[in-house]
Amino acid sequence: MSERKYILNQESANQKLHRMALELAENLSGSEADIILIGVRNNGTVIAEKIAAFLKPYVKNQVINITVSLDKDLPKEVILSENPNFTDLNIVLIDDVANSGKTLLYGLKPLMEYYPRTIQTLVLVERMHKLYPVKPDYVGLSIATTPKDHIQVEVANGEVIGAYIG
Repeated sequence: MSERKYILNQESANQKLHRMALELAENLSGSEADIILIGVRNNGTVIAEKIAAFLKPYVKNQVINITVSLDKDLPKEVILSENPNFTDLNIVLIDDVANSGKTLLYGLKPLMEYYPRTIQTLVLVERMHKLYPVKPDYVGLSIATTPKDHIQVEVANGEVIGAYIG
């Protein structure tokens, strides 16, 4: 097994998550609407929970976490863990790594039946291989990679352990 090339350790990942939560709080200041954080299952859900914990001290709004499940390769079915009425709410779709933009685009699909106040996207790591017209609003780390590189975000016990190129 080859040595992992870490691009984020636990401390730097947490710093980036905290910074993104502060940016989100600043951008939503003045809005009294609830904030729905939708984490893409599995790692996106952990990141969404961390963002919620960092965000809550800075906002008066209710912060609600839900999960979206989809096959990242062939996203025919997009399933939310809960189906609140998203109309007039602030929505943030969260994933660990943005590559082509497909997961973020399809993750938004269930929201198209509603009229949210805002829809934003947040990722811990962004790669530069866009195939879909989605640019994350909040990015922890933007990194240029080759198409054959794979970025893996490690999570354990509700914590982001780090990210590496595999």
